[in-house]
Amino acid sequence: KEDELAQLLKSAQPLATAEPDTVRWYSWQIDDSTFGIFDTFEAEDGREAHLKGQIAAALMDNADKLLAKPPIIEKLNILAAK
Repeated sequence: KEDELAQLLKSAQPLATAEPDTVRWYSWQIDDSTFGIFDTFEAEDGREAHLKGQIAAALMDNADKLLAKPPIIEKLNILAAK
């Protein structure tokens, strides 16, 4: 189901663009079966809105079908950036 997952992630880009509090949003693929999303927000409320939004809902709705195991969501705080 890797191609289907890749397509789902690619199709989510306009949804991320429409989120006013999502500063940056990246979906990525390391190898044939390793995918992820990395995104940044100005404040915690933007992150929470994103996690309750359409992208997360689409991923969770399709998780059983497209993922070998449940997605891991880790929240991190950027300490420095260029």
